[in-house]
Amino acid sequence: MTRPLRWARFAPGPGVRGLKILIVSDFHYALPQFDWLLEAAPNYDLVIYAGDLLDTNAILDPGAQIVVVQKYLRRLSLLTQLIVCSGNHDLDAAGPDGERRAKWIADLDRYGIPTDGESLTVGDLLITICPWWDGPEAQKAIATQLAAAEPHRAGRQWMWVYHAPPPETPISWSGQRYFGDAALVGWMAQHSPDYVVSGHVHEAPFVREGSWVDRIGGAWVFNAGKQIGAVPTTIVIDTDAKQAVWFSLDGVESVRLDAPLERPVTQLSELPQWMAKAADPA
Repeated sequence: MTRPLRWARFAPGPGVRGLKILIVSDFHYALPQFDWLLEAAPNYDLVIYAGDLLDTNAILDPGAQIVVVQKYLRRLSLLTQLIVCSGNHDLDAAGPDGERRAKWIADLDRYGIPTDGESLTVGDLLITICPWWDGPEAQKAIATQLAAAEPHRAGRQWMWVYHAPPPETPISWSGQRYFGDAALVGWMAQHSPDYVVSGHVHEAPFVREGSWVDRIGGAWVFNAGKQIGAVPTTIVIDTDAKQAVWFSLDGVESVRLDAPLERPVTQLSELPQWMAKAADPA
């Protein structure tokens, strides 16, 4: 379902030009990582969670997981502007067409959290949040959603939050095969977004020939990946500094968003100056 455009709670004040954005995904009910996110969130203007909050392979019933995760998300939404899209592990209900969807994520709207099917503006950024599609009807709804959002991009950069990455790219490479959504590639060719934020393929940033970042046409595409422990992998974007930085147990890497992508991606030995006032996510 396509929802009306929303104006985000956060708007840059006088003299504030850019946004500091924290991107995470694929916690799969790792509660220490949610705890970490609560501590880190106030340092950012926007937190994007790109799907797979739950773990359908866990012993704990998904319904119980939902209760706990909703509480975390409500707390996060009081700390900063929060955006959440669904992933394949988050589906909990079937619609009249028989296709599964993440009803509990759509229900987060009651707490003012933008979710699946919505577009919103945050500063000079238009963000479109797409659900995980389980069949042709949901896929058609995403196509309609993107078409409805496009007229609002005038004068703004356009970011899509979409759990599955595009296929045949380093951010969807598991080390053995590519995982990704071919429909996404078609929509990107049609609408030319500036950024696509994904997840889903946990190993991509850590395996040979994989990565956390790529370019497809004019779009930057991201996948933070997943790691063990209490600190998740993260991507931090500063829209003013035009830089994206990836933090993980393997180190810190960075790309300039106003320059062509070069490989190997630059490894950093110290934080960028623009992160001086933010907590170190590593």
